[in-house]
Amino acid sequence: MDSYLIQVNGHGDHAPILDVHLKTNGNSMSLGKVKGRKPRWAVRASEMSKKTFNPVRAIVDSMKVEPNPKKAMISLSLGDPTVFGNLPTNDEVTQAVKEVLDSGRYNGYAPSVGYQSCREAVAAYYNCPEAPLEAQDVILTSGCSQAIELALAVLANPGQNILVPRPGFSLYKTLALSMGIEVKLYNLLPEKAWEIDLKHLESLVDEKTACLIVNNPSNPCGSVFSKSHLQKILAVASRQCVPILADEIYGDMIRDGLLRLSQRILGPCTIVQGALERILHRTPPEFYHNTLSILKSNADLCYAALSAIPGLQPVRPAGAMYLMVEIEMEHFPEFENDVEFTERLISEQSVFCLPATCFEYPNFFRVVITVPEEMILEACSRIQEFCEMHYQGAEGAQDLECDK
Repeated sequence: MDSYLIQVNGHGDHAPILDVHLKTNGNSMSLGKVKGRKPRWAVRASEMSKKTFNPVRAIVDSMKVEPNPKKAMISLSLGDPTVFGNLPTNDEVTQAVKEVLDSGRYNGYAPSVGYQSCREAVAAYYNCPEAPLEAQDVILTSGCSQAIELALAVLANPGQNILVPRPGFSLYKTLALSMGIEVKLYNLLPEKAWEIDLKHLESLVDEKTACLIVNNPSNPCGSVFSKSHLQKILAVASRQCVPILADEIYGDMIRDGLLRLSQRILGPCTIVQGALERILHRTPPEFYHNTLSILKSNADLCYAALSAIPGLQPVRPAGAMYLMVEIEMEHFPEFENDVEFTERLISEQSVFCLPATCFEYPNFFRVVITVPEEMILEACSRIQEFCEMHYQGAEGAQDLECDK
């Protein structure tokens, strides 16, 4: 006879005793008295949470190093242009948010896709004859990270795969893996200013490929693709019938899905939405021009300084806020990898650069170029001192290998 266990939550210290009877084909069978077990708490982490892994946090949080107490810390790792005060928010933006906050008109819930007036403002701002845009084409999100999450969720199902650049922004992989989506990494080529290895890219496409992510300008590379290279990327995507996820640009084929997914949350910040039209239309063009000029000057300065350091090969950026630097590891044989290199750089020189292992690209490190000019010069000077102390020519490196 099969055994059965029926448990019911009771009161007090024990569940009640049950007398269980089953009827089969009119015949009654008694299974006797079964004493139920005491209920226990069993709150477990979800499968999504178990699959969520951020390589940047995992690597940085495990770097148990202390900076040199004799030198002030210089962080070239955080991609936040507001930290050092040399790239402040424009006054028009700040004033717009203050006025909206004082008005009290944007304190409640908004439509999950954003206020209609705000969507109209965004559509009007970005509309052009070659790519007409209407309010219904716009979905506002809580930052770019949520836009990426929505895009991945609407394009791919668990078991499918997406194509992600290497090196590339770590959040793509973090979000995809948590959703049960496989990540395939296609290579970028540093010797070609981080253009896509198109043959490698196309070789990764299969029947389960849901989308191709194109990050341009790139984080962490600071690269900007030429028009001709973009056309070649489009040709691959067209030939393989794979949609491209570039920022938040998709096609009408998944619009309804995005509308439904946006309803999972309460929507983007209402205060910023209220100020959005003024931010778009009244922020002076000089603000953007001046910011870009500072970033370009910093990039040129940083590239020139790092190019003069033995054992380092920076790749000149063309956009964004980042610059990638190759470590010629054969000249630094005492370090196993870029993580060890950057850890020692922190402990000896108090300069924090992000190891590119965070971006699936070992033996490089990323530099953020939003810091003030004098800080860039000081940081590069310290990096040079560090490299000169640990650098070994080909002969010296070979001798050290023989000693191991």
